[in-house]
Amino acid sequence: MNKTAAVNQKFHQSVENKYQIYNSLFMNLPYENMFNIGSLIPFLYEESKLGFESGKSPEEIIHHFFEKYTDIQNEAERLDLMFRMIQYIERQVVLFDSIEDAAFSKLFPANGKGSLESIYLIALQQGKLEKVKSKIQDFITRVVFTAHPTQFYPTEVQQIIQDLRNAIREDSVSKIDLLLQQLGQTPFFNEQRPTPYDEALSIIYYLKNVYYHAISDLNQKIKTIFFPNEELQSPIIQLGFWPGGDRDGNPFVTYETTKKVAQTLRTALLKNYYDDVKFLQRRLTFKQVKEPLKQLRDRIYHDLYRDEGTLTLEEIKMRLAQVRQHLIEFHNGIFLSLLDEFIQKIHIFGLHFASLDIRQDARVHENIVCEIVEHYTGINLEDLEESERIELMINPSFTVKAEDFTNPLIIDTIKNIRQLKQIQTLNGELGTHRYIISNSENLFDVLNVMALFRFCGYALDEIHFDIMPLFETIAGMENAEQTMEKLFTLPVYVAHLRRRKQEQSIMLGFSDGTKDGGYIKANWEIYRTKEVLTRISQNQGVKVIFFDGRGGPPARGGGKTHEFYATQGKTIENHQIQITIQGQTITSNYGTLEQSQYNFEQLFTAGIIASVFDEDLLEIDHDQRLLIEELANISYQHYSELKAHPSFLPYLENMSTLKYYGNTNIGSRPSKRGNDERMKFEDLRAIPFVGSWSLLKQNIPGYYGVGYALQTMKQQGRLDEVKKLFREVGFFRTLILNSMMSMQKTYFPLTAYMKDDPEYGEFWKMLYDEYELSKDLSLEVSGLQSLMEDEPINRASVLMREKIVLPLLTIQQYALDKIHRNADLKSAYEKMVTRALFGNINAGRNSA
Repeated sequence: MNKTAAVNQKFHQSVENKYQIYNSLFMNLPYENMFNIGSLIPFLYEESKLGFESGKSPEEIIHHFFEKYTDIQNEAERLDLMFRMIQYIERQVVLFDSIEDAAFSKLFPANGKGSLESIYLIALQQGKLEKVKSKIQDFITRVVFTAHPTQFYPTEVQQIIQDLRNAIREDSVSKIDLLLQQLGQTPFFNEQRPTPYDEALSIIYYLKNVYYHAISDLNQKIKTIFFPNEELQSPIIQLGFWPGGDRDGNPFVTYETTKKVAQTLRTALLKNYYDDVKFLQRRLTFKQVKEPLKQLRDRIYHDLYRDEGTLTLEEIKMRLAQVRQHLIEFHNGIFLSLLDEFIQKIHIFGLHFASLDIRQDARVHENIVCEIVEHYTGINLEDLEESERIELMINPSFTVKAEDFTNPLIIDTIKNIRQLKQIQTLNGELGTHRYIISNSENLFDVLNVMALFRFCGYALDEIHFDIMPLFETIAGMENAEQTMEKLFTLPVYVAHLRRRKQEQSIMLGFSDGTKDGGYIKANWEIYRTKEVLTRISQNQGVKVIFFDGRGGPPARGGGKTHEFYATQGKTIENHQIQITIQGQTITSNYGTLEQSQYNFEQLFTAGIIASVFDEDLLEIDHDQRLLIEELANISYQHYSELKAHPSFLPYLENMSTLKYYGNTNIGSRPSKRGNDERMKFEDLRAIPFVGSWSLLKQNIPGYYGVGYALQTMKQQGRLDEVKKLFREVGFFRTLILNSMMSMQKTYFPLTAYMKDDPEYGEFWKMLYDEYELSKDLSLEVSGLQSLMEDEPINRASVLMREKIVLPLLTIQQYALDKIHRNADLKSAYEKMVTRALFGNINAGRNSA
């Protein structure tokens, strides 16, 4: 049996078979008004599969299903049955999630490829152990959790999933039966839109119950394997946190929210510390250590319920050092390893747990700074020369007062910046120390933030913040070199960098890059921009740290994260890996102790691999660079023509689920920027934009332009050059394989009925042709026989999930078609489209 067949068999036994068993149990549960639903859904699946393959429309499939398998005659009863089916299928998705999670350790062995054990053995074989150890001591991975909503499970459902996962591991049929009954009667949607604080609480749950233990265990594992007699110089995994600090496009994040989230992060951590001290007290029952431990426990308890705590990190460390000294001196170091593990947690998490990042759009800062300056000085900043403007901003003649303004955004910004100093006092500087500027495109986008600190009374040496531009659009990345060169030679900023240890963090890409520039162009611009910024930073003696905004699927900048970092070349600075994790990626890749330990470890070792091993494979030579550049430009032109097509926005607005995202109550942030009723491309947020293409099963941002660019090469007789590029350049290979993941989740027969639409038929055909071209030529270039052939487990998971949700997609497309044709009961069909969003999006959890 070959390796792929063995992997497929393992997935079949561990996941597919169990799903069939427990789904049969699920089908017979007595849910209200859902009798026989489970037995009808397989028939709708078969009708959908055969119907789409033979060219039938969703309307024909649905009508034939009702005629053949029910005696329902009126539309109202049909609607009711379809709503029940939606509810049932989304619960099937939860069951599959739980089974797949429970099988994780069988499918992904902890000591396999990319593990610390494998790195250690390779280092020994290649004589590079000391080099690996040196890199580990100098390398940090920062995982930043965002609140961007790409999964729709309410908290109650997430808790059921956790319990169901444990019951499946135990093979406890009685527990599973009860939990499936609970699942059947628990709502899958929020009655009200969550607040930013609600979003923060949902991720703090994982901090407390999963990451606190996973990261500590991983640190201990590294110490055991590589440094049994040495100390780790710094935590290898650091956590970042956006909910409550991310203001970009979210008017509901206020200074009160930021303060409350910072306090809750501290409180959640202290609760974990309190539990750990209680456990230590059960073991360290000796005379000389009992009292210091009791005093520490009392101090932690005292601070737990105070808004303004007095317990400091230094005090905790001092008390634990005293306990440790007494334990060694008087009790022969018994249980010393337990104490040291707790001390290690103190070093990792401090009093902050996760660093609360602040983020706002550069255009918002520009408006606020201009209004503040004009209010106090009467000067229009646009009338000043660059040097005059910088002087006025950095050395203002005034200190702002919130009460001097009526604009709520200005008032909140002033209050927030003033309170950041207090948050750092309470949680330590790591509590909040990064200010990220979205849509950065020029020098003043960075200096405006420094100006706001100065306006609020901060001395220059009191700005204990990394001011981070986010170059996410193509224009922003093209201007990045000029922007950073100016900053690195500006005296006031040079002095700021000296105070920040000569380190400059820069965020690149995020979700809007692919939406703006297309798939190849966006990814290549990020790579190229990193190279440029690495060079100018090194020239100025600055240590640049890149922070990658990588969403869930490849179409939002995500994809196979380990491969992405393992193929970063030597021309890109590699001091740290910093990455955003959001939505379904949090729960699917980091939702359990096993998953999070595995993926944290894989992410960390990717940076080690890129630095220490396979040096010859990571360089992109001059000719290869020119070829990638050419492919990027050709695909960008083709994607730009698509965006400019007169049917592009109307197609999304009228034929997709785009405008229904705002009705789902899944996130606190509005689903589009601005208040304009008319849809504009620049106002579209990446998540609903990419998600809408996903629910059409067209996934356009994940490959559009790839096929056209490859075809151009083929027509020029140069496809062999591209094949060689795929074999030799890891960056390009990962790019194409990620794109193929998007194509694997594409299913144009679902929307083939649109080809006959008088308004959108030609546009649909254009999308379909590009998909076929991209698929065929990607396979030809890669040498693979099928999409995702090199990822048998993920491929099997995708295929199984697509099978589960096909009836749901049929119902959703049927409803969209009814709405498009202004059928009767339009409002009911619109509600159906919204409800069907939940299961369809949740089923795509393996998009990262």
